[in-house]
Amino acid sequence: MRLARAGIHPDWVTLAGLGFGLAAALAIGFGQFLAALPLILLSRLADGLDGAVARARGISDFGGYLDIVADFLFYAIIPLAFVWHDPAANGLAGAFLLASFYVNGATFLGFAVLAEKRRMRTGAQGVKSLYFSAGLLEGSETIAFFVLLCLFPGGFALLATIFAALCLYTAAARMLLAVRLFR
Repeated sequence: MRLARAGIHPDWVTLAGLGFGLAAALAIGFGQFLAALPLILLSRLADGLDGAVARARGISDFGGYLDIVADFLFYAIIPLAFVWHDPAANGLAGAFLLASFYVNGATFLGFAVLAEKRRMRTGAQGVKSLYFSAGLLEGSETIAFFVLLCLFPGGFALLATIFAALCLYTAAARMLLAVRLFR
């Protein structure tokens, strides 16, 4: 991988991706939805590249930790930016969406902790620092959702409510899987 050979540290790529995500949130907050689109895409490109650089240079526990923290911050700040842009129209749906992300994230991380405790392994999502349990909505679907929001910002409340319901479905499915595997 070129970035690794050039001496680029994977944590720098993670932080660059987070920087693009924060810039996208600022653009959204100021109503510059189309300007946010390339920033969102650059953020997620960096999120994919950091893992490739890490695999080429050597995966670290801290790198995996930083990556998941940056991901969670990105996934929170984009909906929050839509709420910031128009609190009256987007506040309730934004709160519901963020709550669903919170619950879904808790089921994801809780599952990962128990999977690690039981030394479970999967390569379904590629080589990762922690166990990734699959769900109905994952990173790609969320990126597509954020792009859709930028293209149709007036539909935020409806789209966010639908996506939040699907996130809760994903969380419930993961909880049922945990009941089956960890009891």
